[in-house]
Amino acid sequence: MSEVTVTVRGEHEARVAPERATIRVTVHAEGPERASVVDRVMRLAEPVRDSITTRKDDGTIVEWTSKRLSVRAERPWNNEGKRLAPVYYASIDLTATFAEASELSIWVSDVSPWDGVEVGWVNWHLTPETNSRIEREVAAEAVGVAVARAQTYATALGLGDVVPIEIADVGLIAPTPAPPFAGMAKARGSALASADAGSASMEYEPDEIVISATVEARFLAS
Repeated sequence: MSEVTVTVRGEHEARVAPERATIRVTVHAEGPERASVVDRVMRLAEPVRDSITTRKDDGTIVEWTSKRLSVRAERPWNNEGKRLAPVYYASIDLTATFAEASELSIWVSDVSPWDGVEVGWVNWHLTPETNSRIEREVAAEAVGVAVARAQTYATALGLGDVVPIEIADVGLIAPTPAPPFAGMAKARGSALASADAGSASMEYEPDEIVISATVEARFLAS
């Protein structure tokens, strides 16, 4: 049998426990006077900011940010169709990255009952170093799967070892659209937050982060 070109796809994924959790908290206030609303939201945000900086100093929080004050005004309508006096809304967003889920739960339980505080999303993730390392490992495994698959085809045809000709992210060799999460290493993860009704505590249980890689490769077998 003459030379045969073998084109295959290789996939691999790894599931990793999150190392960090970044949470967003919004402090807000509203009222009929702009100055008093701004003053109130600044005062409400101060203890939240203090609790974050305290935990940053003791190493519980690895980094945090505070966005600028946001103020907007709206003129509501009454039930008679008349525009009422403006209502001012002010808010400050803060984000904090925790090193441990247990510490995050404790902090959220502390601040969530405070006046004007609204707990937002939580993003579970890895450190950049860990993420890069696992991406490399997963990509290498995906290539290994492609090589093994190509060799299986060649052996089934009674041919010898395969020789790599081309390797690329999905869709770069053949003009076909890449499926979701295709390409080199991709990461995805989510978090679940649960709290019993009437309970003062809140627990965050993260899902594993999935890092996957898919490659296409072309080999020559003879």
